Amino acid sequence: MQCNLLLRSHSLWVAGHSIEVIRIALIGSVQQEVQGCNDRSILKRQLGSLFSVASWLPAYHFKEWILSDIVSGINTGLVSVLQGLAFALLVNVPPGYGLYAAFFSVLVYFIFGTSRHISVGPFPVLSLMVGGAVVRLVPDDFTVNGTLVNISRIDEERVIVAASVTFLAGILQLLMGILQFGFVVIYLSQSLISGFTTAAAIHVVISQLKFMFQLTVPGFNKPFGIIYTLESVFSQITKTNIADLVTSLIVLLIVFVVKELNDRYKAKLPTPIPIELLVTVLAALISYFAKFEEKFNVAVVGKLEEGFQAPVAPDISVFQRCIGDSISIAIVGFAVGFSVAKVYSIKHDYPLDGNQELIAFGLGNIVGGSFKGFASSTSLSRSGVQESTGGKTQIAGIISAVIVLIVIVAIGFLLEPLQKSVLASLALGNLKGMLMQFKEIGILWKKDKYDCAIWVVTFLAALFLGLDIGLAAAVAFQLLTVVIRSQIPSCTVLANVGRSDIYKNRKDYTDIYEPEGVKIFRCSSPIFFANVEFFKEKLITAVGFNPLRVLRKRNKALRKIRKMLKKGELQVTPILKEFVRIDIDIYIVGTHEGFLDKLERSAFFDEEIKPSMFFLTIHDAVLHILKKETSHFLTPNFLCSLQEKGSNNHCIISTSRGLRSREHKVGLLVPAAALHSLWEMRSPKAAHKSCKAR
Repeated sequence: MQCNLLLRSHSLWVAGHSIEVIRIALIGSVQQEVQGCNDRSILKRQLGSLFSVASWLPAYHFKEWILSDIVSGINTGLVSVLQGLAFALLVNVPPGYGLYAAFFSVLVYFIFGTSRHISVGPFPVLSLMVGGAVVRLVPDDFTVNGTLVNISRIDEERVIVAASVTFLAGILQLLMGILQFGFVVIYLSQSLISGFTTAAAIHVVISQLKFMFQLTVPGFNKPFGIIYTLESVFSQITKTNIADLVTSLIVLLIVFVVKELNDRYKAKLPTPIPIELLVTVLAALISYFAKFEEKFNVAVVGKLEEGFQAPVAPDISVFQRCIGDSISIAIVGFAVGFSVAKVYSIKHDYPLDGNQELIAFGLGNIVGGSFKGFASSTSLSRSGVQESTGGKTQIAGIISAVIVLIVIVAIGFLLEPLQKSVLASLALGNLKGMLMQFKEIGILWKKDKYDCAIWVVTFLAALFLGLDIGLAAAVAFQLLTVVIRSQIPSCTVLANVGRSDIYKNRKDYTDIYEPEGVKIFRCSSPIFFANVEFFKEKLITAVGFNPLRVLRKRNKALRKIRKMLKKGELQVTPILKEFVRIDIDIYIVGTHEGFLDKLERSAFFDEEIKPSMFFLTIHDAVLHILKKETSHFLTPNFLCSLQEKGSNNHCIISTSRGLRSREHKVGLLVPAAALHSLWEMRSPKAAHKSCKAR
C-alpha cells in the first residue's frame, strides 16, 4: 500500500510536471500566434493606409452598390471623354491627349485615393495653367536652329512640355504627401480659392474665343496677358468664321439651358440629362454629313490616334524652366481636389486623409505625364455627375475609365468630324459654377471684410498678373491680412449680461449691468510689440482718460513737473504702472497655464505690480471688487452675501443694494491673451432665496 502510494505520488508529480511543461509550451505558442496576428494587423493597416482600395474594397456591398456604380460610371465616363477633349484645347495640345489625362489618373486614384465620390481627371484651371507653360516654352513661332517648324512638330514639342510639367508637379505632390505636408491647404483659404478659380474661369473664357471665332491668336503668358489676348482677338474680328461662331453660340445656349433644367428639376429627374453627349453626337453627325470642313472651312478635331503611345521620359530641361509653374499646379490641383472631396466626405460621413490625397494625385500625374497626358485633379461638375447618378465608390471611377478606354482604342474615329468650336462651347458650359462665385463678394463684405479683400485682391491679381504670379501674390496678401489682424485686433468693452456670470460686448445686449467705476476691457489677440500701441490707444479710449495726462497734471499742480523732468523723475512708464499711480486698480483675468511662472522668472512683479492682480475669470475679479467696496462703504446688513457657501463662486451680481455710493473708482482691465472661462450660474431667484435664508 505504501509503495503504491509512493508510486502514485511519483506518477502524479510526473504528470503535474508534464502538464506544467505543456501549459508553458501552449502559452508560448499562443503568444507567438498573438504576436503574428499583431504583426499582420499592423501590416494590414500600413497597406490599407497606402493602398486605400484595400481598406474599402473588401467591405464593398456588391448586390446593393454595383448597379448604381455601373450607371454612374457610364454617365461620368461619357462626360470625361468630352471634357478631356475640350480641356486639351486649353493646354494647346491635340484633343486626343486629353483622353490620356482622363484615363490614367482615374486608375491611380482608384488604388490610392481616399474619396469615394470625386471624379479625377482634367480640370479647366489646371489645364489652363499647364497651357500657359506650354505656350511660353513652345510659342506659335517656335524655331529650331533659327528655322520655323511646322504645326505637327510644334504639337509634338508642346505635348512633351505638357507631360514634363505634369510629371514634375506629380513629383512635388508625392513628396509633399510623403513628408506629411497635407496641412499646406490650410494656407489657401476658401476666399482665396474662390477668387482664384473665378479669375481662372475668366481666363478660360478668353482663351476659348480663338476657337469660337476660329482666329489665330498667339499665347501671352505674361502679366496683363489677358489684355493682349483680347486686343489680338478684336483686331482680327473681321476674319471670324461665321459657321464656327454660330455653331458655338447655339451649342452654348443649349448646354446652359439644359444644365439649368437639370439643376432645377434634379429632385424629379432619375438622372441628369447628358446634354454634352447628345450635343456632341448631333454636332459630329451634322458636321460629317453636311461636310462643314469642306464647305465652311471649320476647324475639326481631326484624326485621333488609336490605342496608347509608349511612355516617355520627361524633358529635364523643362523642369528647370517650369519649376514655378509645377509648384503652382501641384498646390492648386491638390487644394481644389481636396476641397471638392471634403464636400462629399462630410455629406456621406467618411474620413479623408490629406497626405494620402497628395500621394494619390502625385502618382496620378506622374503616370499620366509618362503617357503624354497633362495635369489632373477633379472637376466639380464631373464629380457632381458621378455622385448624383448614384455613385457609391470609386468602382464608378473604374467604369468611367473603361468608357474612356473604349473611345481611345475603338471608336475615337467617330469624333474626328467634330468642330473644335463645339468643344470650346462645352468647356465654357462647365464654368457656370465658378462664374457664379461673384455672388460671394457681397456675402463676404457683410461677413468679414478681410475675407472680402482677399477674394477681390486674389481675383484681380490672378486675372491681370497671370495664374502663377497671381497665386503667389494672393498668398502673400493673405498672410499680410493675418499680420494686420493681429496688429489691429478687435477690442471691446464688456458688461454683465442678465445678472449672471456672463460678460459680453455691451453693444450687443440691452439687459446689461456695469458696476460703477469698473471697466472690463477685452482684446481679441495676444499683445506683442506690433500691436501694443494700438492696444494702449484703445484701452485709454475705453477708460475715458489718459492716465499719463492725469499724472502730469497732478505733478504740475505740485509745481514739481519741470524739476522732475530735468531730473528724469517723470517718464512714460509701462501701461500698468500709469494706472496704478493714479489710484486705478488693475486686474488681469484668464491667463493661460504657466503664464504667472513665466512672469516671475522674468522679474515682472514689483511693489506696484503684484500677483494678486490675476484672477481666473472675469466674474471672480468683479466679485473681489464688489466685496472690497462693500467692506469699505456698506454694513453687513445692507448687502446680503454675494456668494453662497460651497457654491464654487456660482453667484449672482445684485444691483439693488446701492453699490454706487463710493469715493473713488476701481478699474478692471482684461488684456489680449485673456481666455474667458464662463461658469454656469443659478437663476437670480434662487440666489435671492439663498440670501434671505442667510
